[in-house]
Amino acid sequence: MKIHYLIIFLVNFQLFAQVMQKNDSISTQKLDEVVITGQVNPQSVSKSVLEVKVISKEDIKRQSGNTLADILNTTLNINITPNTSTGKSGVSLFGLDSQYFKVLIDNIPIINEEGVGNNTDLNLINLNDIERVEIVEGSMGVQYGSNAVSGIINIITEKSSINDWDISAYIQEETVGDEYNLNQKGRHVQSIKIGHNFSDQFYANALYNRNNFYGFFNNKKGQYYELNDGLRGHEWLPKMQQNVKTLFSFKNEKLNIFYRFDYLNETIERYNENVDINENTSTSTTNPSALDEIYKNNRFYHHINGSGILFEDIGYNISISFQKQTKDLEQYTYRIRKRTKENVEKGEYQSRSVLFSRGTFNNIISTQTIDLQLGYELSLEKGTGSSLAIVINPENEVVRQELNNYDFFASSELRLNKYFFIQPGARVSFNNLFDTQFVGSLGLRHLTNNGWELRTIIGSSNRTPNYNELYTFFVDVNHDVQGNPNLEPEKGFSSFIHIKKQSSFSDKNIKVKNKLSFNYLDLKNRIELIVVNQSPLAFQYNNIDSFKALGVFSENEIYYNNLKAQIGLSVQGISKILNSRTQSKDNFLFNLQLNTNIGYTVPKWETTFSLFFKYIGEQQQFVEKTNEVGEQVFKAGKTDPYTWMDATLNKSLFNNQLIIAGGCRNLFDITQVNTTAFEGGAHNDAPSQIPLGYGRSYFLKLTYNLML
Repeated sequence: MKIHYLIIFLVNFQLFAQVMQKNDSISTQKLDEVVITGQVNPQSVSKSVLEVKVISKEDIKRQSGNTLADILNTTLNINITPNTSTGKSGVSLFGLDSQYFKVLIDNIPIINEEGVGNNTDLNLINLNDIERVEIVEGSMGVQYGSNAVSGIINIITEKSSINDWDISAYIQEETVGDEYNLNQKGRHVQSIKIGHNFSDQFYANALYNRNNFYGFFNNKKGQYYELNDGLRGHEWLPKMQQNVKTLFSFKNEKLNIFYRFDYLNETIERYNENVDINENTSTSTTNPSALDEIYKNNRFYHHINGSGILFEDIGYNISISFQKQTKDLEQYTYRIRKRTKENVEKGEYQSRSVLFSRGTFNNIISTQTIDLQLGYELSLEKGTGSSLAIVINPENEVVRQELNNYDFFASSELRLNKYFFIQPGARVSFNNLFDTQFVGSLGLRHLTNNGWELRTIIGSSNRTPNYNELYTFFVDVNHDVQGNPNLEPEKGFSSFIHIKKQSSFSDKNIKVKNKLSFNYLDLKNRIELIVVNQSPLAFQYNNIDSFKALGVFSENEIYYNNLKAQIGLSVQGISKILNSRTQSKDNFLFNLQLNTNIGYTVPKWETTFSLFFKYIGEQQQFVEKTNEVGEQVFKAGKTDPYTWMDATLNKSLFNNQLIIAGGCRNLFDITQVNTTAFEGGAHNDAPSQIPLGYGRSYFLKLTYNLML
């Protein structure tokens, strides 16, 4: 389908609702939500200069996902690809991977083994205490600093309750494809949460969550298989996640303060498919063994926040957070028949910690026409990679990194009249590794008399080089791969235009929200691992490549009595300019996405039926291949299209005390898709398939709520 036909279709879809329109008023109960992400002051979505996409608590419950990755899997312009060999998931937004957008919890970037805010594994974020998820697409460098090139995802947690006591517990049983039993297969989740209002001012809660995924066997035979035929182990690695969270909050007329603690423990087991038979010819016996590994992630998160009013006019919001994540590796020889470990070696694989503080001061200037916000961010980050990791130095010692940022930013909201608003912003960033960085942004919102909203958001953001790009040193007789401490931050720029209309018709029984958006992203000085010496062959990271994205997308919602439906359509063109290659192509390669989710409630049955759907069309990428005469040429490799669909049912009993949820994930039974869009590495051929799921699975969730 040609792109101009799609644009015509989207515009016509917008106009269709207007033809049927009878009344411009709209219920704020369903279509207006208060957001805080990137705002000078907290305000509703309709009044925000920025375009903020909200996934509500109700939508999260309807989907019954286990982690944030489950919820975002059907979101437009976000692609999630699991890595079966590491247990992590890869995420991209507008074609840029997770290095280029930030994941925040209550405006604080969350730490992980590879970064702070960026490179976050969404499978490590459970949903038990999430109030809503706010997504801003496009560069957000002014408000949230480096690595917010394609956007940010801000997770807002629950901090209060209208009840004296809230006690909630649930168990969830889920098949992994067609694999399930109580103690060796499937997914088994248990959770309990207790919240209490000690007074009108003081609230606290505590939560424990356990998510036990036994892996996906498929044709593999598991840990105790003893033949050396490549069938030992799992296709998807088993992992256990345990999460403990606590919250204490205090509020009165002048001060709101909360402290949040989060501890995550994750264990990932990798059973080697290669088995050493250990044959003893003298006794005609064997003692099969394998070299296995266990990875353990531990994440500690502390966050204290205070907000209130200074000098009767200035609103402040100050957060201080200390976070630490470590990844430990245990390697051992496993005697399969005896089921014992030998030659156990343990060590710290990676470690990262950060002291982070963010403060905003609103209404520094506050009149009928202008609000001025000033802010700061302080980030003191430390990281290590041990001799067990790929990041090693010639002395085989721990490599330590420090990255300290001291940022100051300003943002204002100018109200020229009741229809036209401007939000300019600027940030300056000082750090210990790079030159001073400056970024800016400009947001425009224009309202019309008949309810149309036009938003234009232009912004810049940089991506700082990551740990591996700066400090990798992997040199031996077969390898020479080195980082580059002289790298410069990548320069990102984006422009988004949003056209929105909220309307109601048929005597307000039908409410509609339509949005048509155009986007452009440009990334320069992109870091790439390139050949710096032919003989002997040596590689090094350098600033050399570029990236552009150009597209149009539409997101639409309709509410009719007990029906809620959303539908989205996106066409995105990606151009990867590979200056690191002697030959390259900068053509835009386009991809089509379609998503929808539908929820219908039957009040008499206290039951909600939901359907979540996403289609990702054929994806293309230029790759270097050898032609018939042995020349290296660039060709457009392709990844096949695929469709993902989940169906859920939520049934309430005894005035919401007992909730039964069940359903089916991956209705179309997707496991992997064929691809020719990748090149082979130094020691392996290009993959011909991408794993996406472990097939159609079913789940049942029982939740008990006690509210006093």
